[in-house]
Amino acid sequence: MMKAAMLPVGSQGAISATEVLLVAAVFCLVFLLLQSLQQHIPKGLKSPPGPRGYPILGNVLDLRKDTHLALTKLSQKYGDVMEIKIGMRPVLVLSGLETIKQALVKQGEDFQGRPDLHSFRYVADGQSMAFSPDSGEVWKARRKLAQNALKTFSIAPSPTSSSTCLLEEHVSKEAEYLVTKFLQLMKEEKSFEFNQYLVVSVANVVCAMCFGKRYEHNDQELLSVVNSAEQFNNVAGAGYPADFIPLLRYLPSRSMKAFIDFNKSFLSFLQKIVKQHYETYDENNIRDITDSLIGQCLEKKVETNTATQIPKEKIVNLVNDIFGAGFDTVTTALSWSLLYLVKYPDIQKRIQKELDQTIGRERRPRLSDRPTLPYTEAFILEVFRHSSFLPFTIPHSTTKDTVLNGYYIPKDRCVFINQWQVNHDEKLWKDPEIFNPERFLSADGTKVNKEEGEKVLVFGLGKRRCPGETIARWEVFLFLSTLLQQLEFSVCDGKKVDMTPIFGLSLKHKRCEYFQVKQRFPMKSRN
Repeated sequence: MMKAAMLPVGSQGAISATEVLLVAAVFCLVFLLLQSLQQHIPKGLKSPPGPRGYPILGNVLDLRKDTHLALTKLSQKYGDVMEIKIGMRPVLVLSGLETIKQALVKQGEDFQGRPDLHSFRYVADGQSMAFSPDSGEVWKARRKLAQNALKTFSIAPSPTSSSTCLLEEHVSKEAEYLVTKFLQLMKEEKSFEFNQYLVVSVANVVCAMCFGKRYEHNDQELLSVVNSAEQFNNVAGAGYPADFIPLLRYLPSRSMKAFIDFNKSFLSFLQKIVKQHYETYDENNIRDITDSLIGQCLEKKVETNTATQIPKEKIVNLVNDIFGAGFDTVTTALSWSLLYLVKYPDIQKRIQKELDQTIGRERRPRLSDRPTLPYTEAFILEVFRHSSFLPFTIPHSTTKDTVLNGYYIPKDRCVFINQWQVNHDEKLWKDPEIFNPERFLSADGTKVNKEEGEKVLVFGLGKRRCPGETIARWEVFLFLSTLLQQLEFSVCDGKKVDMTPIFGLSLKHKRCEYFQVKQRFPMKSRN
């Protein structure tokens, strides 16, 4: 092809640019014709509506920036069940809380698949439970095992402290470290960038549960993993063009190379730890989640359901999912929370007043305090809703031909779930663009309105709902309440908080290097 293109115009056998374009156009027309013939729509049904796209590119140009906003705007015209094309591949986009519930909960079996996207093949060598197209019995059994291991090493009573559970102990230690570190930084400098310290503390909580250890904040091995996580975030977001336009996979891409390199280094980091656990494994001393999974792998008893048996090589993939999801989601939630607190100092003061009146200054916050701190809980819910830092779930796909809201949806259709749209839907929320924690409180302000809280979509719904949702919510509460009990957050004089999100699998904010903290009072007790 390259040699032909380089022949001089007019020489025998030369291919002109016009001829190349004609051949490409004919190829595309034939492809589209074959595609239309293959899709047989049953009588009485219709395909979802959607915008007309460009030949070959589809609607990809409409999604180049702020995909969540672009698809929300399109849904206002075409409805909650809409079809777009990225390249020549159709993608179903679901909006509206009731429509999403119908698909993921009431028709959960039909929509529980994952599309076979190009980028997914690089996550845990294509064996990630979260990203795998597999949704059968083996997947269900292993997901359940991972859930049980995660639950065991988070809610189990702490044997070494007064904390009610292991998670509470781990978070309290890391939050306490952050308090000390932030105050130390303020003595050395006038301001600092908080996220680089936050991400390591959150990762250490997951490390404690998964590996039974914590890392120092200057540990280069851990830092190389957590500080490059945004390379994963940039590609894994909904609508990455190379996932849908095959030609782009063969073109040089800095973001895809960084994505592949990150997945390789992350998997290597985990493989080393899992290997160490195998070498020191003691069935009478199960230390952490990795040991628990190894125990399942080595189990010799004959079971009726062999799907629960984990092959040795699959353990690292389960750990990959638990660890990967465990630190990025919580870090992003806390990072946005701190931004909202400095942007709305009156809200910060109200949370601190609630903490002072309910907990006081003599002890640390505990999970059991959640029901008595309704405004703190309402603030967290409003951060989840207003930021919508997980604008889409990981893409779904249909497992069979199905019908949704009267529209025919064929098997293996890629599905985007627009959580951002739900969280900003004027039909659900009064003044959705205004940040207002009180929207989640009862009339007298003493309780969180549970029904309102359940409208917020962050962790997905149905059979693919994030298995670590409860633990993530607990972590955000414990970190935030511990930090706010002891510290007051602000920004340097003359600086403004930039809340503009950067699109990806999770919405990130720009680096904030002008944070300041002040100690509220000296703690007399460490109980």
